[in-house]
Amino acid sequence: MAKDLTQLEILRELEPVAEQNLERHLSMAKEWHPHDYVPWDDGRNFAAMGGQDWDPSQSQLSEVAKAAMVTNLLTEDNLPSYHREIAENFSQDGAWGTWVGRWTAEENRHGIVIRDYLVVTRAVDPVALERDRMIHMTNGVQSPADWGGFLQNVAYVTFQELATRVSHRNTGKACQDAIADRMLQRIAADENLHMIFYRNLCGAALDLVPDQQIEAITRIVTNFVMPGHGMPNFRRNGVLMAKHGIYDLRQHLEEVVAPVLKIWNVFGRNDFTARGERARDELAEFLEKLGKDVVKFEEQRDRALAREAARAEREAVSA
Repeated sequence: MAKDLTQLEILRELEPVAEQNLERHLSMAKEWHPHDYVPWDDGRNFAAMGGQDWDPSQSQLSEVAKAAMVTNLLTEDNLPSYHREIAENFSQDGAWGTWVGRWTAEENRHGIVIRDYLVVTRAVDPVALERDRMIHMTNGVQSPADWGGFLQNVAYVTFQELATRVSHRNTGKACQDAIADRMLQRIAADENLHMIFYRNLCGAALDLVPDQQIEAITRIVTNFVMPGHGMPNFRRNGVLMAKHGIYDLRQHLEEVVAPVLKIWNVFGRNDFTARGERARDELAEFLEKLGKDVVKFEEQRDRALAREAARAEREAVSA
């Protein structure tokens, strides 16, 4: 039986791949500036500076868009926790360290620009937003304790970056505001490049240590939670976002999980031992169940939306 490689051995073997993909990323990443995506003319002072504090009537966003924007921002705000997780499980030397720093710097822009947009346009309650930020950042990453290590980390961030891209793009559409849509498309483009880096490294690890990596992938996919898990109102906002097509089970399966597994050729590979085959079988069973769950969720969602529409119609008639 072949001996598992240690994390240090894996990082050393994959460093040339990390360097190659770092160079690829830097050649494709476009410079942009958060201040160019914020409608500063819409801004005015709050009461502490002699102006008016926030009032719900000032927001131009729907409840769905507000929930999605807050969820997306608080996810981005938790960057210090993500940085610590990545830095501890990758490396701070060579291409690995350069990537961790570059990724962190690029991600930091996302929280800056979304927060500036929300505060300037008075789209959400800034006091509630700040209180939720304090809670979420104090708690840090809320992931299972057995998700540590490079192999599981690189699998998770591959799916997570793609999921975040989908969420940002759909949130932009839900805002029905050209400025917000442009801003979130810019962020989504960053997330896509980040995903490609992680996806390529995870694929290289799958070639290097097939059994170890497929076990890590299976563990992540079968226990996946969005990075905002644990933030205030996460369940409520997540349900609202899923209900209105910001990020739901079908998108998770068909736009995130399935495309990545296809690129890795997970179900066409023949380099697994019996151990890897067991993990792949577990993954296949989970995906089959997830497909059935998608149908159940959509049936329930359609019924709920129909009830809401009927209730709104009755209220309109009686008004």
